[in-house]
Amino acid sequence: MTGVSPFVGLGVGPFIVGHAALKAASSKVVKHEKTCSHNQHVFITFAFDTFGFLAPEVVDFLHRVRKIMYNNVMYPKSMNVVLTRIGFAIQKSLTA
Repeated sequence: MTGVSPFVGLGVGPFIVGHAALKAASSKVVKHEKTCSHNQHVFITFAFDTFGFLAPEVVDFLHRVRKIMYNNVMYPKSMNVVLTRIGFAIQKSLTA
């Protein structure tokens, strides 16, 4: 999980929405993907910025979580707990 300010690297060019989050996600992939694939794990980035931009991989991941929860959880309250925990993790990362 990577949270980044959209103002990172602002002096290098024009402001582009989501650019900082996508750049952070890309650097995480470069850093960790080889080790994960070597250990037969899939590395999925969870990058966002403090203005609420979510990288496309994050949106896809949350859609998958929602679909799995919808198909396998009998109680809507349980589904809410999982999504609340994800939201809490994002907020915690933002405050750090």
